[in-house]
Parts: sequence; C-alpha cells; structure tokens
Amino acid sequence: MTNRFSRTFTALPEHIDELGHVNNTVWVGWVQDIATAHWDAAARPEDHARFFWVVIRHEIDYRGNIGEGESVTGETWIPDAPQGAKSDRRVDFTNAAGKVIVSARTTWAMLDKESQRLVRVRPDVIAPFQAEES
Repeated sequence: MTNRFSRTFTALPEHIDELGHVNNTVWVGWVQDIATAHWDAAARPEDHARFFWVVIRHEIDYRGNIGEGESVTGETWIPDAPQGAKSDRRVDFTNAAGKVIVSARTTWAMLDKESQRLVRVRPDVIAPFQAEES
C-alpha cells in the first residue's frame, strides 16, 4: 500500500502545441511538478533539509490528450520499496471523463544536499510515502 498524492493541472495557452493539445514536454514537466509537490507535502522536515531527488529515467505512455482550458487530475505514488539510492514513482493523469490518458513511470535518485552524492533511501525517509496498515 502506498500513500497517494493528487493535484489538478489545467492546460494554459502556452502548453498547447501545433496539434492543438498539451505538448509532450509539458506532460514531462507535470510529472516532475507532482513528484516534487508530493515530496514537499510528505517528507519530514529533516529529510527535506538534507536530501533532494533527481530524475534518472522517464517512461511515459500517451493514450489521449487535452486542449486549452481542460484539466486533468494527476495522481502519484511510490509502488515499490526503493533499491539503494533509486526509487520508482508512478503518475497517472485522468481526464474529466475518468479515463487515464497519460501514465508515467519514473526513476528518481536521492542525493545528499551537502555532498551532492547518491545516498541509500532509508526506511525512515520513505515511510511518510507509504500508507499505514490497518
């Protein structure tokens, strides 16, 4: 079980490409924005002060799109236990009809802010992102 985080994104004129819908680079930015917002919302203050994350891999499936003025709900979660300094994250964007139109699986690496070196993701750092079992 994971602690899921969601946020709404609305397509602005600057997000629209020649095809009349949100450009792929905007989706990549939204993936990063929601991941960062989740870290900011859930990380313990001491972890936020000590660590930061960088993307090392994006894999995105496009099954639809939205046009100017339309919104999607992004939902993100960490599906599996981190492996060393790496952690996978999932992001789904759902349109107004409830259909997932863009899905991403990204791999992030955690770095120590002071040394800027990779550090192992400890269980206490990832715990705020995991749902409590009932």
